This record gives sequence, structure tokens and C-alpha cells, in this order.
Amino acid sequence: MSEPLVMGIESSCDETGVGIVRGTELLAHALSSSMEQHVRFGGVVPEVASRAHLEAMVPTLEQAYAESGVRVQDVDAIAVTSGPGLTGALLVGVAAAKALALAHDKPLYGVNHLAAHVAVDQLEHGRFEERAVALLVSGGHTEILLVDDIVTGITLLGQTIDDAAGEAFDKVARLLGLPYPGGPHIDRVARDGDPTTIAFPRALTGRDLDKHRYDFSFSGLKSAVARHVQHEDRMGRTFEVADIAASFQDSVCDVLTKKAIDACLDHDVKTLIIGGGVAANGRLRQFAEERAAKAGIQIRVPRMGLCTDNGAMVAALGAEVVRRGLPPSSLNLPADSSMPVTHVVAA
Repeated sequence: MSEPLVMGIESSCDETGVGIVRGTELLAHALSSSMEQHVRFGGVVPEVASRAHLEAMVPTLEQAYAESGVRVQDVDAIAVTSGPGLTGALLVGVAAAKALALAHDKPLYGVNHLAAHVAVDQLEHGRFEERAVALLVSGGHTEILLVDDIVTGITLLGQTIDDAAGEAFDKVARLLGLPYPGGPHIDRVARDGDPTTIAFPRALTGRDLDKHRYDFSFSGLKSAVARHVQHEDRMGRTFEVADIAASFQDSVCDVLTKKAIDACLDHDVKTLIIGGGVAANGRLRQFAEERAAKAGIQIRVPRMGLCTDNGAMVAALGAEVVRRGLPPSSLNLPADSSMPVTHVVAA
């Protein structure tokens, strides 16, 4: 069959995304973010995000049509993020996709947000030719996946047992007086700091390694940063934001990349895919590239604009699902806020 033409709709958190893909060719990548509406709260407010999706959905669809020259009538299928994510936000995207599918008699595929973060790399570097390990790092998720097949063979090797990495960046940024979202600001400030100044902990890398070989924990690290800041305040000293940011960032990136490379070596995998919003972090990329080069592992990272949540990644996964000939989802498709990563396509 010819490469499928698929529209993807993403609304799991604070970005409304519509992507149009033909096979592994990106035709449209339209995005509307409600990030600025959440800044004063220091985090995403679900009700605010849901209302923003309602307002942005039609304009974002129209932008995607304009970019690609493709209308919904032309596509072979519609894919939408069914989960995981914020329930109210997911419902907006799922409802929009159902309406379009019903009105234009198009097959509908509810797909997994996390698997889509892996699949989007195919738009950059072509289809996966062999099994891979994926490190997914975002505000809500931190997982290591073994990807034998992007549609039918994803195994969860490890995940965070408390704060996700992106969440830890946001909380530490708040402690340091940096704006939300914290990741880009810590990355920027840390460039002027010394990452060896403070020996922050590397959780689940010592005596807990056997039980939690591929798992992560960042709540203790966040608390260690808070204690350090409080101690400096009590002593009447001005703490160096750049040094703290650099030391914190190195602690996170060290653990993330070490465990990901270990997973590759343990499972005899030669490719590591890094996805999610934190994949845009410069220090994480540097750690990963250096360690992968030493281990003889290839790194695949999408460009910055495809790392964060977007409709292109949903379309990319949808195109792969359609290409395999999997049956479409029901029009009773739910929004599943806790959809497991092993469940790639909703029934």
C-alpha cells in the first residue's frame, strides 16, 4: 500500500497540537500552547488547560490545513492521544477527533502519548530498523522502554517512583526564584555554574540498584536542594543560583543517562532514543552523547520542536498503526488518563 496520510491530534496537557504525516514525511506541525496562562500558578492548571484546548482546537486545525494543503477529507485516518494525560484536556482532543471522524467517515485511532514520543523520531531519522531502548523524560513522565516494535512490542523497564524529571526541574526552579517552566531556565543558568560545587544525591544508584535498576527517584534530590538553600539562608550567605542549578542538573542528567545506557548494554541494544520535553536539555544531550560514544551506541533525538508534546508525534504513530493494518478504535473511545505505555492503541 502507499504510505498512509494521517492527521494527529494532541491535547494531553497544555499544548494543542495538530500534525499531518504521510508515512514518515511531516507535512504539517501546528501548535498552540497555553503555557503563559499557567506561569502565575507555577504549574499546569487542568481546568485552564482544558478551556485553552477548546479555544485553540479549530484555529490549530486550520493552521495545519494551511501548512500542508491537506484537508481532513483527504486523510486516510485520524489519530488522537487517548492517554495518558490530564482527563479534561484529553477529552477535548478525543471529542474533536471523534467529531471529525464521524462527520467525514474516517477511521479513528486512539493512541498512546508515550509511544508517540518514541514514534516521532521516525520523522527525523527514518523507520526503526532494529530494536531500541527509549528514554522518555518530561514533566509528567520518566521511563525507560525496551522497543522491540513501536506498535506491538513496547516493554516498560523502569520508571520514576515519585517526581518525574521535568517536575523536579520545575520545583527546583521555584526554589531558586526562576520562572516556570523550570527546565529551560535551569539549563540556561547552569551554563555559568560549576556542577562540582555541591554533591547532590544520585538516588537509586547505590544499595537500591538491584531492586530499582532502571527506576528513578527525584523527590529526595529536590529536598536536598531545598535544604541547601535553607542552610545558606540561615547562615546569612547568598547562595549561588548558577552553581546550585548546575549541580542539580548534573545529578539528574547523570542518573538518567547512566541508567539508559545500562539498559542498552544489558539488553544488547545498539540504539537509544531520547524523547519528551526534557530531551531538549543541553546537558542531558551532552551526557548521553558522551556515554553512548564510549559504549558504541547510536543516539536518536528528535529536533527541539518535536521533543515537546505535539500533533506530529501522534500522526507519526498513527501512520505506523495504519500501515500495519490494525483495526481502528471504537467511536466510544475513552480518554484514559492512566493508559499504560504497553497499550499502544485503544480498542
